Amino acid sequence: MVVRALVRGVGDIGSAVVHRLFRAGHAVAVHDGEQPTITRRGMAFADTIFDGRTTLDGVGAIRVDDPDAVPGMHRIRFAAPHARALTACLLIVGLLMPPSCWAYRPFISTDAAVADPQEVEVELGYFTLERDKGENSFIIPRVVLNYGLFRNWEAVGEFAVLRTPDGDVNLIDPALSVKAVLKEGVLQEKNGISIAVEVGLLLPSTEKGERHFGFEGTGIASGKLGPFMLHVNGGLGVQRSTGDVVGIWGVIGELPLSSGLRLVGEVNGEKPRREDQRDSGLLGVIWQPWPSRNVSFDVGVRRGFTSAAPDWQFTMGVTFGFPVSSLAASSASPAGLRQARGTGPWK
Repeated sequence: MVVRALVRGVGDIGSAVVHRLFRAGHAVAVHDGEQPTITRRGMAFADTIFDGRTTLDGVGAIRVDDPDAVPGMHRIRFAAPHARALTACLLIVGLLMPPSCWAYRPFISTDAAVADPQEVEVELGYFTLERDKGENSFIIPRVVLNYGLFRNWEAVGEFAVLRTPDGDVNLIDPALSVKAVLKEGVLQEKNGISIAVEVGLLLPSTEKGERHFGFEGTGIASGKLGPFMLHVNGGLGVQRSTGDVVGIWGVIGELPLSSGLRLVGEVNGEKPRREDQRDSGLLGVIWQPWPSRNVSFDVGVRRGFTSAAPDWQFTMGVTFGFPVSSLAASSASPAGLRQARGTGPWK
């Protein structure tokens, strides 16, 4: 039996899976691109070995744009359970190679992509220093949780903790939102521009003057221009503090520098109806040190362009993700049960 399989993953783990499949006599399809996608949550396929002409043990690689349209083609992560060889590879991939996911820290704006169904993405800003008018404030932590509800839909929850120069600690920027992809494009491994919309409820903050509800709705377009990946945001909102309408905009640019390393930048702003414009710009890097691991680190420096925005901001963070099924499986294991009962090594 020869199984045609599309292998997900890059780097040493992806290479090992491909080699094992080839040595077992299976045909392997690789993504029709010269390199893994550079976008958040994009599929990263094992193309580190094949260029469309390579053979291994007499079996050739083939390229496909839509593997689901090829008879007998299966994605490794969703292989038929009765295929022994494919199931073995599924276990390898599932245990060693989490789904690919790019951080969308350290930006204020976002992209036209969402988490895969039943997957969780955690964006953790573990250190942010904000300097405004000669005084320092600290935001530790800033957390964004993304959960894939179903195909092209995700739920987002976020909050941050602010320590002001006078020592007060407040919960700031709490919000709940829903994000949906309206048109699949480059971020979904399709041709053209990806388009999405995010609509959210701004929850009351403990900070003085911010203890009311607000609202935000943003349209997002993501596309590729030469080596750059661009994400354009635009929308409207209602402020917590005054209830006034506010205009929101932002542009993100990403440029790959080397394997796993991207130079990133952002310009963004807000214009409340009865307040001054708040514009700023960010320059930073995002680093994914292990191509086959779902962990990315980021660092960035933000500069305010108007008096209503903070003068400077320095931020560092990490993003990681995992499928809910893996968490459930871990909890159901003997080690997980021991930990749940408080009798394991983590007691």
